[in-house]
Amino acid sequence: MTKHYKVAIIGSGPAGFTSGIYTSRANYSTAIFEGMQPGGQLMITTDVENFPGFPEGIAGPEMMEVFRKQAHKFGAVSIYETIIKVDFTQKPFVLWSDNEEYTADAVIIATGATARRLRIPSEGDFWGRGISACATCDGFFYRDAKIFVVGGGDTAMEEAMYLTHFGESVTIVHRREGFRASKIMLERAQNHPKIKFITNAVIEEFLGSIKHGQKSLTHIKLKDTRTGEITIHEAGGVFYGIGHEPNTKLFEGMLDMDEHNYLVTAPDSTKTKIHGIFAAGDVQDPVYRQAISAAGSGCMAAIEVDRYLQEL
Repeated sequence: MTKHYKVAIIGSGPAGFTSGIYTSRANYSTAIFEGMQPGGQLMITTDVENFPGFPEGIAGPEMMEVFRKQAHKFGAVSIYETIIKVDFTQKPFVLWSDNEEYTADAVIIATGATARRLRIPSEGDFWGRGISACATCDGFFYRDAKIFVVGGGDTAMEEAMYLTHFGESVTIVHRREGFRASKIMLERAQNHPKIKFITNAVIEEFLGSIKHGQKSLTHIKLKDTRTGEITIHEAGGVFYGIGHEPNTKLFEGMLDMDEHNYLVTAPDSTKTKIHGIFAAGDVQDPVYRQAISAAGSGCMAAIEVDRYLQEL
């Protein structure tokens, strides 16, 4: 038998849980479909120090458990299934997981985005322990370190510029000679006294040591893309500036997306082009990508859902 909820939230993380707190407090039956990665990107973040209310910092997974408990306190339920198919052409809207069929009067999409990775074997050993995809999240932890940034576009230049506030040095590693970055961003990076460049090179391996019972990054192995020569460099931190992939494949052909596949919402709103479908967090935010901004947009989505349901 199909299970019905007033509000279905696809995806967890700060956006999903915040919207769940608001919709359940408004007395709407709310299901949070936590998906493949319950808690979202913060589940692979070791320390969060820039979210208000946690002056001593908090581990990402611990923070998401606090969010989850708060949503559950007001009546939201977590369903640990992945939504694999949706039908937004009929009302109530229909959602399918591998196991069940669900319906909902309103849907908030909070599926987030996934940082692109290099996909080399040693990467997983040091993710969150020397490797990051967010300078504004983690740059503070790499004070006085030799920092490397991977990428050749505007994102990489922006990350590198930001990291000069913390690192002893910042080196941009790019696999080609030329850069995709805009001329002004590239020139800013090239003219910065703390930033160096290594072109025609890729990271071959991450190297480290055991520190406090965990692996900690100490060096990277670079391979010259022309000669194959291997060099080893001291590295306290590596930041990826190669972009994120919004988790929007499920909605292709249904909802408007920009050129990078982020969901398009109305200006100053979380409304999509389908009345009753809303999007919050990194799935529709290619600019800020912070826990606090995701939570804020989750609040916006819930308030707009309330107004929508009252109109019905």
